[in-house]
Amino acid sequence: MEEQDLKTVKDYIQFSNQKNPEKSFIICPQTKIEITNNALHTNVKKIHYLLRSKKQKKGSVICTLIENSLSSVQLMLGIMSAGLIHTPLNLIAGEDQLSYIVDHSDTNIIFASESHYQLAIKISLNCNREIEIIKINKDTYVENLDNNFEEEEENIEENDPALLMYTSGTTGKPKGVILSHKNIISGGHNVRISHELNHLDKALCVLPLFHINGLIVTVLGPLVSQSSVVLCERFSVTNFWIFLSQFKCTWFSVVPTIISALLNKYVEDEFKKLDLTNVRFGRSASSALAPETHKKFEEKFNIIMIETMGLTETCAPILSNPLPPGKIKHGSPGLAYGNEVKILDSNFKEVEINTIGQICVKGMNVMKEYYKNQEETKKSFHKDWLLTGDLGLMDEDQYVFVRGRIKELIIKGGENISPREIDDVLYQHKDIVEAAAFAMPCEHYGEKIEAGVVLKEGSSITSDQVVEHCKTLIGEFKSPSKIHFLNELPKGPSGKIQRFKIKNLI
Repeated sequence: MEEQDLKTVKDYIQFSNQKNPEKSFIICPQTKIEITNNALHTNVKKIHYLLRSKKQKKGSVICTLIENSLSSVQLMLGIMSAGLIHTPLNLIAGEDQLSYIVDHSDTNIIFASESHYQLAIKISLNCNREIEIIKINKDTYVENLDNNFEEEEENIEENDPALLMYTSGTTGKPKGVILSHKNIISGGHNVRISHELNHLDKALCVLPLFHINGLIVTVLGPLVSQSSVVLCERFSVTNFWIFLSQFKCTWFSVVPTIISALLNKYVEDEFKKLDLTNVRFGRSASSALAPETHKKFEEKFNIIMIETMGLTETCAPILSNPLPPGKIKHGSPGLAYGNEVKILDSNFKEVEINTIGQICVKGMNVMKEYYKNQEETKKSFHKDWLLTGDLGLMDEDQYVFVRGRIKELIIKGGENISPREIDDVLYQHKDIVEAAAFAMPCEHYGEKIEAGVVLKEGSSITSDQVVEHCKTLIGEFKSPSKIHFLNELPKGPSGKIQRFKIKNLI
């Protein structure tokens, strides 16, 4: 089997086993257990046999309710390798939303770790059919499956569905995104080419695998590049740098809120004791990285940070800044890699350079449809172009600059104002750790601007001082009229700040 012939998750697992069977693919820093390519190859066959014994056939949906672990990642790959569809359930989504997803997905099996078993029972009871709950040990379940199994054969095509992942549903019911083997392999390949990954690389994964970023970037990226991943159960400020050093990781993927946490809880003496010479770069995704935060991270830690952009509907990355000697532009998620990106106006015509329009994408990584939702599918495409709902512009070097979500635009006195522009100004203040501007009703202008911020510990800055800081940089009209100081801003499962929810906290 040659690499150009690989089309599915199963193909890549077989290929890695043939090429380098004893190489560690998954490393668990908590248990110190490593899963080699050969062990993974065997384990996915055991999972296939188990699922067939439970009368699950090609195209069946299997849900998992498990924290990042050896069992969660191997079940994910095993389900897809068997020709079935994996639906990872968001551990923090809430009982009502999870019940909806389980019912909507048509699954009849949930694998649940011991710590989430009771939640699995609760959500299954809200469904209109019987759901089997399989209680598992997050660390040892797959390894302990019976080795006396019959190998199951299944013809899997690249266009067969592999993943059914639900969006966060912050503005309504979650939408189920159907992603094929071609989609997810293309997503992994786009990670590989944009970050120049090879078999010597080792990723540190601290993001949840129930989110597209963690799943595609730090599992499928290493799979298609025949490299390795150090899989953490969760992000920890204390362990982050220790694990990077201890396991000689070459790169990591995080979100802006994690970057802020690393900056805010930095202990210089402890950091200097660690050997981070193997780290080539870090990457940021899931939400916009403020230029000031980006620069502070690179200056403080002397590590290149690559800002990127992706969606669930595109199997994560659509844009990335290049690695040096390519040019990194702060404030931009970069260039298109492995797919096409255009900026279109409201009539779906391509706009001129440096003109704001909707960011649209086309490529093999783009989903075919939303599950059982043709209306939303139709609204989300113009011909073959996925309409992302994000506003942005493309400069003369083909770098894209995001200006915010169309639905998040603040319309003050008839003028469209991007909250992202105000966020960036707020982050330039040395005392602000997190920030998000949002609209509030106004009798005079229709909408006015306010903002929620989290301050550095010990800061005594006032709301008036923050407002004056903004006026100095962007003028009075675009500046917030009021600042709300909060201990924490509301976030989604990917770590993205949910500005709409700030209103409920003030």
